[in-house]
Amino acid sequence: MILDADGITLNVSPDHKFGSDSVLLANFINVRRKDIIYDLCTGSGIIPALLAKKRPKIIYAVDISREAITLLEKSVNDNNLDFVIPICADLRTMSPINAADLVTVNPPYFKQGTGKTRNSPEQAAARHEISCNLSDIAAAAGRLLKYGGYLKMCHKPERLADVICTLREHNLEPKEITFIVNKGKQTPRLFLLSAKKGGKAGCGVTIDN
Repeated sequence: MILDADGITLNVSPDHKFGSDSVLLANFINVRRKDIIYDLCTGSGIIPALLAKKRPKIIYAVDISREAITLLEKSVNDNNLDFVIPICADLRTMSPINAADLVTVNPPYFKQGTGKTRNSPEQAAARHEISCNLSDIAAAAGRLLKYGGYLKMCHKPERLADVICTLREHNLEPKEITFIVNKGKQTPRLFLLSAKKGGKAGCGVTIDN
């Protein structure tokens, strides 16, 4: 199955699709042409596909799932995105250090044993902390980012405290949080967060509905 991602055709499967959260996160991210970017838990590659239109220097798209990376490799070839590099790897053991200007991630939201279950192992791993947890992601971002580089991520509001505490353990200081509130609702369903490696304390908060 092929979906149109803002002018880029993206190969997806029932186990590797994308939702509005990834699109919101991509729109939240400012990209410079010189940027080196790592997108973790990339899935079918929706975030790299959208960021590619902003023409950074290079985007490494990382996922532990061979099926997801195979889909992304086809999308890269179909759209001539030679600066998007799919990588099938476990983010917990990735070795590059201090290489990235930006790390982006739409992570698994739910701890194991919480949230709605999914039918396939691939779907479960995308939603639940099975292949990696919040600490693993923060540690990977901390290793990959240059000093002064930024992590951009989304997550569920009920885990905001977990996210902030975990990021600070890895020298990633939250600098900006945007809460996403659906029209007609009073409570946010999502937040977008920007954290700076080695940043000073101080965080701005906005609401987008």
